[in-house]
Amino acid sequence: MNSQASPPLIVVGVDGSEASRAALRWAARQAELTGARLRPVQAWRLPVTYGMPVDFSDTDFGEQARENLRVTVENTLGEHPGVSVDPQVVEGHPAAVLTEAAKGAELLVVGSHGHGAFAGMLLGSVSHHCVHHATCPVLVVRTDGA
Repeated sequence: MNSQASPPLIVVGVDGSEASRAALRWAARQAELTGARLRPVQAWRLPVTYGMPVDFSDTDFGEQARENLRVTVENTLGEHPGVSVDPQVVEGHPAAVLTEAAKGAELLVVGSHGHGAFAGMLLGSVSHHCVHHATCPVLVVRTDGA
């Protein structure tokens, strides 16, 4: 029986924004330093239509999210990152998707989107939810100089 435990896991939320790219860079460096696996996670949902009938049959939102995640990871970490990377795309609200993906992880890393002088002092709704509901430590990476 193999008694070796799998390496620790760091989950990072990615949406293509500068804040999420900063979180991805930080998480990759931490994974490299600790020997952890890195799981970039991108959530997606159908667009809100406000009751208007819209035909989305020719659009694969999941595939668009997978491509966005692939490009973001490659552009941020390079073609050959120095860590094990296991990207994951999940349908759902980002806050719920990230807290679920982080179950059993050593760390969840998310970016914080700044929204001006006063609101910038506050966490975004996704990072706020993750800080309060994740079952592992959460690191919020800020890019607004604060």
